[in-house]
Amino acid sequence: MQTLRASKCGLSTAQLPSSILDVIESLTKAGYEAYIVGGGVRDSMLGLKPKDFDAVTNATPSQVKEVFGRRCRIIGRRFELAHVYAGRELIEVATFRAPPKKAVTSASGMILRDNNWGTIEQDFARRDFSINAMYYQPHKGIVLDFCNAVDDIKNKTLRLLGDPLLRFEEDPVRMLRTLRFAAKLNFSIAPEILQVFQPDLARLLGDVSPHRLYDESQKLFTMGHLERVLDMLIEFGVWKQLFADIPAQLSPFMRRAAKNTDQRIQIGKTINPAFFYAVMLWEPFLQRCEFYQGRGINPTEARAQAGLDVLKRQATRTIIPRFAETFIREVWEMQSRLLNPKPQQIEALAGHARFRAGFDFMLLREKSGDETTQGMAVWWDAYQNMSMDEKERAISAYNRQRAKSRRKAAAEVEQDKSPSTQIEPLVKETESNGRRSRKPRDSQSRNRTPDRTRGAHSQSNPDFADKNAVNTDHPILKRKRVQRDLSQVIFGPTQ
Repeated sequence: MQTLRASKCGLSTAQLPSSILDVIESLTKAGYEAYIVGGGVRDSMLGLKPKDFDAVTNATPSQVKEVFGRRCRIIGRRFELAHVYAGRELIEVATFRAPPKKAVTSASGMILRDNNWGTIEQDFARRDFSINAMYYQPHKGIVLDFCNAVDDIKNKTLRLLGDPLLRFEEDPVRMLRTLRFAAKLNFSIAPEILQVFQPDLARLLGDVSPHRLYDESQKLFTMGHLERVLDMLIEFGVWKQLFADIPAQLSPFMRRAAKNTDQRIQIGKTINPAFFYAVMLWEPFLQRCEFYQGRGINPTEARAQAGLDVLKRQATRTIIPRFAETFIREVWEMQSRLLNPKPQQIEALAGHARFRAGFDFMLLREKSGDETTQGMAVWWDAYQNMSMDEKERAISAYNRQRAKSRRKAAAEVEQDKSPSTQIEPLVKETESNGRRSRKPRDSQSRNRTPDRTRGAHSQSNPDFADKNAVNTDHPILKRKRVQRDLSQVIFGPTQ
């Protein structure tokens, strides 16, 4: 072990938030040892901004609770910890661990219970990576380095403490942490780790709780180097252990979404980790929708059932919380609504709670070459920047174009109907004697000569006679018309 001056390692109390300083000071005044350990020390030495700070002490969780009272909450069964709240910030306080007196492990060697308290030297031996095993005491201004971790940080090398195979068997999640640290810090993985880190070893992740795997996947999605780590997940065979029905190949949509996520993190924008799950599961969702529609189910019900199936299948690997599942399904449903909105609903749709997420999703699809969006992502992008008058004109133009497209589609359907496809009746119906079907009157029927004249003409000119000629032998046609003297007829009411 070597004791280093904090200033030579680039560390100072000015870099630390008041919350972690308060926790360290309170434990020290209570008579316990307390240090800052883990990623907070590592990132500070690398010149990065730490996401959080963790503390370690020789006080047991119950003793930590006695120091902080109602501000402390004990959590964990496999690995008991104390959470200390300082305003809105949360500080995780762990107790020095010792090797278990009697190992409680699974069949694959994963530790199931790890609540044996020990000394700082024993705690160091239990840590996974050398770069996470430096103990910083801010009030004394010293750093305890037990394994020359400072050299690993200078050489940018990721090295496990102890036998890598045994450490992975103790906790398979360390495989995910290895890839995450290598991608985030741009460190090279030590050769002894690469020798054992094979796709067959990744199967040990199947013994890890799906809840814990989901938490680790969120860290992968939100670290700001998602595009780099996705290729590593495929390379080391971890992909199939995290995603149920997603082929181990990155589509253009996935790559663009990963790049966009990293860019948002770099400029300080917030992200929802469930959004990338919606991207990853999009293709299985479409395939499931097509399956249900092929069975005659209407599109709305098909999408609803497909969403349930895909998320239930994914839960066998990583259990997505209920609120995140709702978010994912709403983003998927917004795609159909944004693709073909009703003109009278466009304004309300733009104010929907999931509009922005649905629009971002569609825009990423369109930019990655998905032609099924039909250019609607660009239309919605322009619509959001319009004034009220411009929006009304845009909606009117969209409505006209929509009606034109419908008429064109209807014309194509009629054109596809050929006469050869019409089925002729097996029996032709004949007109009954009692009731004849009325035929529409046309200009020729109005100009026809009286029946008796046409009958005589047809007799003098046989070529003129046809099947429509009137039979002149009918008794009514043989009657002679009597000429009446209308001068003797009195019109009006009779007296």
